[in-house]
Amino acid sequence: MYFPPRELEVMSVLWRLGSASVAEVRAELKDQLAYTSVLSALQTLEEKECVRHEPEGRAYRYYPTVDAKHAGKSAVARIKDAIFEGSAERMFAQLVSDRHITQEELQRMQQLIAERLEREP
Repeated sequence: MYFPPRELEVMSVLWRLGSASVAEVRAELKDQLAYTSVLSALQTLEEKECVRHEPEGRAYRYYPTVDAKHAGKSAVARIKDAIFEGSAERMFAQLVSDRHITQEELQRMQQLIAERLEREP
């Protein structure tokens, strides 16, 4: 599943909040977008069946229908294929060389790898 940047921002708000009105999504975005721009993004996401809405007073409340984990798997796969020529090893090497990753995060990654190796010899 592919989300262009604006749609990804909107989905991120919905994933974080669980649900939101257009005004609530707009307030959470870093860019000051017009109400109609946010509404348009939500309507596009609804057409893609990534979002649904329910009436709430005179407005609508929007709910994500795709979970972040599923969308993340798809995005990671696209990045791996497009940037790292399908190599998970090259992608991982780039990730761990990032100086912004903390020791704790690196240790957790190491633990995740060890657990995976134990499950799949």
